Amino acid sequence: MHPYRTVLFVPAHKPAWAFKALASGADCVVLDLEDSVPHDLKPGARTTVRETLPKLRAERPEVGLFVRPNALATRLAGADLEAVVCPELDGIFAPKIKDATDVLRWETLIDWFEARNGASGLEMIVPVEMVDAITNCFEIASASPRVGAMIGPTSEHADIARAVGFRQSPEGSETLYLRSRILLACRQYGLHPLTALWEDLADLDGLRQFADYGFQLGFRGMIAIHPSHVPVINDVFTPSDDEVAYYEDLVATVDAAVARGEGAVRFRGQHVDLAHADKARDWLEHARLVRGDAPGR
Repeated sequence: MHPYRTVLFVPAHKPAWAFKALASGADCVVLDLEDSVPHDLKPGARTTVRETLPKLRAERPEVGLFVRPNALATRLAGADLEAVVCPELDGIFAPKIKDATDVLRWETLIDWFEARNGASGLEMIVPVEMVDAITNCFEIASASPRVGAMIGPTSEHADIARAVGFRQSPEGSETLYLRSRILLACRQYGLHPLTALWEDLADLDGLRQFADYGFQLGFRGMIAIHPSHVPVINDVFTPSDDEVAYYEDLVATVDAAVARGEGAVRFRGQHVDLAHADKARDWLEHARLVRGDAPGR
């Protein structure tokens, strides 16, 4: 999966908001058919999504386009996917997953509607919003090649807060264990690790600190619920010119040392060796994708 920095949610029945999401600079937009759409508006929202996706793709071809359908237990998921799976769609934000079996149920639906609707290559972003999912996160991460990203859960009021019963703090330390499990599952199985969620729309300084803490932990992107949050999150998760120059210089220094027959060398006052160079190369590969220095969506 492309290393999206920002995954921005918009209600599926409000297409004008989707175009505002594109204009915000979000890397990925999720059209939400689940919690943000009243029950009696869901059938019409499906039609709206199907009509809107080609227009969004035409306007911003590089932006990831996902849909959050209703959960499997609602028995609405099949109708959702039947309506919205199309060539312009990048994937599904699959809610309320508890275990690997749920992943395979989603995979089966996606297989069917891809073949039926002429789509291909759809990926899954898996939010960890159930206690069972926290316990089973490693089997969820490995259940299907369609799983491209998982979300380390934080929220003041949403599903995970209700399920676990924590009270959110500004720094998010109460979810450190929960998020760390998801992060390790992502690293083990090569998934894109996302964190969530800052709900105070006006507190951009708090958002920056919260996003930066997620970045320090090892997450590489974040869920957003308002366009005003996108520039802050993008800034936090975008490697700077100085950082790129530092790691490029480190790699060059170690390569030069190896050419001289040395495995370790002094670099800007630090001891560095082959392991440091390998880490720097991995970091630079990610940085080039995020910054647009390398192709791929």
